[in-house]
Amino acid sequence: MIDSHCHLTDPRLGDQLAGVIARARVAGVSMLITIGTSPDDSAAAIAVAEKYPDVVRAVVGVHPNHCGEVEVEALSRIKDLAQHPLVVAVGEMGLDYFHNHADRKRQRVFFERQLSIAVDAKKPVVIHSREAIKDALQVVKTFGPVRAVFHCFTGTLDEAHAIVEAGHYVGFTGPITYKNNDALRETVRVVPSDRILIETDAPYLSPEPVRSHKTCEPAFVAHTLAQLALIRGILLHEADAMTTQNTRAFYGM
Repeated sequence: MIDSHCHLTDPRLGDQLAGVIARARVAGVSMLITIGTSPDDSAAAIAVAEKYPDVVRAVVGVHPNHCGEVEVEALSRIKDLAQHPLVVAVGEMGLDYFHNHADRKRQRVFFERQLSIAVDAKKPVVIHSREAIKDALQVVKTFGPVRAVFHCFTGTLDEAHAIVEAGHYVGFTGPITYKNNDALRETVRVVPSDRILIETDAPYLSPEPVRSHKTCEPAFVAHTLAQLALIRGILLHEADAMTTQNTRAFYGM
């Protein structure tokens, strides 16, 4: 298994990092992709990957909900960080119309600048898009052949189809295990097998049956994988092989 998206720099995980990684390994997780949300956080993500190079890779970027706290000029640091050999993508970047912590025009500027950085670095992008998938797809389209994953997908079936038709990937998290998410499970069932990634988004969104845990961690991706296998009517080891291969292909590992 690979946890394709987590935040090991969050204090809830970082303060017990050795244990978090040990538990992930026991659960069968072979690789963890830790995601940056700001220039400083991205540098910290690289530091974690350097400390655990056999099991951790980093992604560097500015989250749309944090772009109001960062000057546009700071993206030059993201450009530099993107060259690090343990960095496998740029992000998480994108548009968030649900929280609106930053002006939408500013979000778009940061999104476009980071897409340009990814193109120059020849690396894929990790996209955060909440209530903004149509606009996010339009922005990505202007940059040509960019490989992207729309992480923590909770949108509609039509939106998932649009993502796949554009040549991108869909990342699924703990909510596919939640009781009242039948529509999301139907999306999991029909998305093409070569376009699915699994993730925890730890420390957020613990899946069932560990949803009562306030802090999600990468080991819990096993529960999401088990639910995905059940939804798609395949064996657990088949779901594991499928999502692991997809994640390696997406991140170029």
